[in-house]
Amino acid sequence: MGWPLAVSAALMDRTRGSLYRALLALAVGHLLAMVAVLFPFSVLLFLAEWQRAIQTGAAVLLIGLGTYLIFNRRHPRFLARVPPSRLALWSFLAAMAHGAGLMLVPIYLGICRTVETDAGHAAASDLMAGNVGIASLVAVVHTLAMTLSGGLFAVGVYHWLGLRFLTKSWFNLDLVWASSLVLVGVISLLVIH
Repeated sequence: MGWPLAVSAALMDRTRGSLYRALLALAVGHLLAMVAVLFPFSVLLFLAEWQRAIQTGAAVLLIGLGTYLIFNRRHPRFLARVPPSRLALWSFLAAMAHGAGLMLVPIYLGICRTVETDAGHAAASDLMAGNVGIASLVAVVHTLAMTLSGGLFAVGVYHWLGLRFLTKSWFNLDLVWASSLVLVGVISLLVIH
């Protein structure tokens, strides 16, 4: 959801280049958040005897984060007006708070029980568990997909729809996102035990 900040950066600077620099900064922050979550888990994979505890911890972390986001609906004020020079930091903090990378942890740790029925999850699990380089590639591809989809929104609003579109059509998905984190965490706990 960083694309509105990219539009804001371009509107504040009144240059198209600011839009694209902002999108790049957002992508860097998001990628760093993914790396911060995925790499510690890749190091922990050799601790197979601790797998159940790690899975339980990851599920509890998801439930805790989702519950926190459900009851604390306000965003921190220091993140409300982000100058273009701090977008990578904002992207990192927002991605960490909203669970970027955490969505890949169930696959990475083998918690995802759809592996038997879903070839995509099975392939991702095999690749990520066997190679840190592939885990890195997954993080990069995810970041590119996030940047492309958010970038399309930002370019569309900045070039064609305008600021008035945002003020009249904004909707907030924070509660849906927080609830989905809790749901995934509860399902993971039920599957583990």
